Amino acid sequence: MSIPLVRALLLFFDRQKSVFRGSLALLFITAGVTHFMRPQPFVEIVPDYLPYPLALVYVSGFFEILGGVGLFIPRVRRPAAWGLVALLIAVFPANIYMAIHRLPIMGEVHEIGNWVRLPIQGVLILWVWWVRQD
Repeated sequence: MSIPLVRALLLFFDRQKSVFRGSLALLFITAGVTHFMRPQPFVEIVPDYLPYPLALVYVSGFFEILGGVGLFIPRVRRPAAWGLVALLIAVFPANIYMAIHRLPIMGEVHEIGNWVRLPIQGVLILWVWWVRQD
């Protein structure tokens, strides 16, 4: 890839940052609401060694909503982003547990999808980190 192309891509992404931020915020808000509307699939992927799985699902859903809303508010965007990064790290063991134990999400086992989900967590962390600033 040539340097001018890389520069053009970086400029494009920088100019579209608010669109990417809004999309990510809506993703977190939607996921958080889903934790309250349909908690059972999330409860099933909470590792056995953690107590109170339903409460943990509700807490994570609450913070997903809070972080998503926070990304829309410039004054709290940075702390919201830090909170979302912490949340993504905190729920990572559930994703590992789901992959190792071949657990279904939304009723189906996705063998490859469960494993692909793991690096996607890293992409989400980078995305949150990137959109934290104007």
